[in-house]
Amino acid sequence: MAAPSLIYLHGFCSSPASWKARRLADYLTAIGLGDRFACPTLSPVPMEAIASAEALLARADGEVTLVGSSLGGYYASWLAEKHGLRAVLVNPAVQAPGLLSGLLGRHVNFHGGEAFDFTPAHVEQLRALATPEITPERYFLLVETGDEVLDYRQAVARYAGCRQIVLEGGDHSFTRFPDLIPQIVEFCGL
Repeated sequence: MAAPSLIYLHGFCSSPASWKARRLADYLTAIGLGDRFACPTLSPVPMEAIASAEALLARADGEVTLVGSSLGGYYASWLAEKHGLRAVLVNPAVQAPGLLSGLLGRHVNFHGGEAFDFTPAHVEQLRALATPEITPERYFLLVETGDEVLDYRQAVARYAGCRQIVLEGGDHSFTRFPDLIPQIVEFCGL
């Protein structure tokens, strides 16, 4: 039987250098499972981001679980439903098209410094990736109530019936992510 893998999908303006991606990779390496971790650099163009994630899925050996943070959580939901996967969602951008339509214009990646333009066409691509129905048993939702970017209640309602951990305080970065890595890894079947 092939070994499960974990694909981490980062958020808007982020990268594989995000602190959550690095912490998860370090943890898996420390327990001898570093080869099961992948975190692609997602394009700011939504359909290109999905294409790079699907290319990894096509090469995966065995069962895959997605871990998506913020916009990566939006993508993870779409991919989980399309491909029958499990997904851990960390402060997910439940209403990504509406949220990001307010962020049109020039942006700079937090880690690499690359500049890019986010356009109305990109918002339309996000709309095309909306997931009308979810399968509750696929998901593990992690939210902090102090998220200053997203209303955590939208995620709690959207993923009703799913395994959920709702923590008081925190912020959009999900400050208690390191504490929950063992539960994430267990959910992923690693």
